[in-house]
Amino acid sequence: MRSASLASHAAYLDPILDRFDADPLNLLQILRQAQEHYGYIHPDAVDYLCARLRVPRTKIEGVASFYAFLHLRPHGRYRILFSDNVTDHMLGSGALMQRLCRDLWTRPGRVSQDGLVSIGRTSCTGMCDQGPAMLVNERAVTRLTPARIDAIGALVRARAPLSDWPAEYFEVSSIIHLRGPLLGDPPAPGAAVAAAFARGADAVLAQAEAAALAQVDAAGLRGRGGAGFATAAKWKACRDAPGDARYVVCNADEGEPGTFKDRVLLTERFDLVLDGMTVCAYVVGARQGFIYLRGEYRYLLDALEAKLQARRDAGLLGPHAGGPDGFEFDVRIHVGAGAYVCGEESALLESLEGKRGTPRNRPPFPVTHGYRGRPTVVNNVETFACAARIALDGVDAFRARGTEQSSGTKLLSIAGDCRRPGVYEVAFGTTIAEVLEFAGARDTQAVQVGGPAGMCLSTLEFGRRIGFEDVPTAGAFTIFDHRRDMFEVARNYVRFFAHESCGFCTPCRVGTTLLRNLMDKLHQGRGSPYDFGEIQQLNGLLQSLSHCGLGHSACNPVLDTIERFRPAYERRLVNREFVPAFDLDRALEPARAMTGRDDAGAHLGTLDDESD
Repeated sequence: MRSASLASHAAYLDPILDRFDADPLNLLQILRQAQEHYGYIHPDAVDYLCARLRVPRTKIEGVASFYAFLHLRPHGRYRILFSDNVTDHMLGSGALMQRLCRDLWTRPGRVSQDGLVSIGRTSCTGMCDQGPAMLVNERAVTRLTPARIDAIGALVRARAPLSDWPAEYFEVSSIIHLRGPLLGDPPAPGAAVAAAFARGADAVLAQAEAAALAQVDAAGLRGRGGAGFATAAKWKACRDAPGDARYVVCNADEGEPGTFKDRVLLTERFDLVLDGMTVCAYVVGARQGFIYLRGEYRYLLDALEAKLQARRDAGLLGPHAGGPDGFEFDVRIHVGAGAYVCGEESALLESLEGKRGTPRNRPPFPVTHGYRGRPTVVNNVETFACAARIALDGVDAFRARGTEQSSGTKLLSIAGDCRRPGVYEVAFGTTIAEVLEFAGARDTQAVQVGGPAGMCLSTLEFGRRIGFEDVPTAGAFTIFDHRRDMFEVARNYVRFFAHESCGFCTPCRVGTTLLRNLMDKLHQGRGSPYDFGEIQQLNGLLQSLSHCGLGHSACNPVLDTIERFRPAYERRLVNREFVPAFDLDRALEPARAMTGRDDAGAHLGTLDDESD
């Protein structure tokens, strides 16, 4: 019986293993595709993979348990995840989720009794400009309404395959309101690569590489992923590092809540991104590139793979890759599986190697010890697109926009309380007030720039400018008007950090949970000034002891909103002395519910009052 079961798994697993060379470094991709057969990773499939990959069961189960989109047990034929991002909450996603649960007779976080459906939350789907949104079997469903929710409930009860669902449910629009060089008229595929090669056509290859690198350096290009590291310095360090192989990796794992501009770039300007990757490969001497695509964008995979093949057919990837003899470069797409921490470059490389996405100790840095321990450039989607524009247009055209320290343009993902959410390409140096005007925002009280890890700005700071020297951002720009409770905004972000902590280091694993508990205590109306001191102390511990940037920035939204919107917290301070987080009377609530008692005598406080 066991051998027959293993044989049946071999029928669908062998082609997957062949596709990925039965290489344990491709374990995440193998598990993702294996899951598509049953909707989860069958225990017998794990046994078969252990034998074929020659890895212990603990490794496979350890990797699968790390990622939110992988399941080792049945999780329902329909796996529905509502976006938990603050903008989706503002649009009513919570009520919509409860409505669908009622329609399907289930509760959040559970598989229905018939095994048909599970309903839960995921941190952010990257659809903030067209929410509320959710994922159904990892396919994005946008623009949710009560009517659409009811129709989806009926489709699930009828067990209709997703292919029979109305196509408009899965429409994801590229909403672009302001265009610049990146989002303007698209150049021909390969044009930027040809321009870079032509610039050094009369030189030996080493001189041509140096010329392309010097151009990126002179343009002052800095990474658009948020850190703002000088791109030319990163490329040069990789090129000069010892080693017989080098890699180029495009980080398309934009998991910061409120960010979706990379999704638009991949949809609308994928060839520009590939041109930038190819120029980078030319500079550093790489033959292989990877795009790490976040799991929430799995729906893009087929279209992107088709474009990669079209470039191969046109001679723009593979042998020669549109360049001189001796240069070849190709790109593979790896899909993530729901882990925010994989946006950090070393965690991304761990995931790319088929492991849990735990950030590495640094040094050494990826430019010398990256993928497979070899020199590797990891840049953001937007950074590669900018590199292509520099190769195409030249240094002067790129530096004509922006500021001295922040050259070029920046893509902003604008969502929240505004009339025109979407993607805007603005020159660095643009003020917050100008961006709000572009987006049609009115009565704005706050803007969260850079997602939860960024900074929260109040009306007094709307004269500040987008740029590395003032307000740096990876691209998220979330607007809140005066209807919004900024305490609840911060609380949503705190829940996000606690949920997305990878659990590797104790300070972050415990600290983000304690911070979430403190915010919940304030939410329940049991706060005191003592709690502010606790938050400050937690911030110091997280800043100094956390393994990576997630823990370092976890307290940012709370500290920013306490400083700028303190009344939102003061309203919750019902006591001026210390109040313990544990409430015994509240803890007895389930017991009262089970016994059907809710009279005065069933509450501890009432009995204490009577004894007085």
